[in-house]
Amino acid sequence: MPSHNYALTVSWTGNRGDGTADAAGYDRDHVVSAPGKAEIGASSDPHFRGNPELWNPEELLVASLSSCHMLWYLGLAAASGVTVTDYVDSPTGIMTEQSDGSGQFVEVTLVPVVTVAESSMVTRAEELHAAAAAKCFIARSVNFPVRHRPTTRVDA
Repeated sequence: MPSHNYALTVSWTGNRGDGTADAAGYDRDHVVSAPGKAEIGASSDPHFRGNPELWNPEELLVASLSSCHMLWYLGLAAASGVTVTDYVDSPTGIMTEQSDGSGQFVEVTLVPVVTVAESSMVTRAEELHAAAAAKCFIARSVNFPVRHRPTTRVDA
């Protein structure tokens, strides 16, 4: 079986001069980078002293699940003769926090709105979400449910 390796760099940029000498004395900002790619500015969730203007790991996990599902879906649609002309997802994730500060995601819900070229494609387009969910590498790797509430539209 082939394996795929993913290498990147996560660099903390939040040292205000005294490092982590005080929990409130440093920023949670960091940069995700890899050669030849645009950097992603990130931080922690604002509830955990993060910068609200930057992406946080929780958002990136939800985005990763949505992106993976979409890419599988589009590929399956193309292979199935379903012409998708637009795809927009507004996913949500729920994470619970424990009294000791730890936490975990308990679910993510994908809410894709898919537009297809012809009304004859709607039924197959709707069926493809289950196939995409079964194939998505990221969804298959998490230990919480990834739910789907898709809508299918026909191009005007």
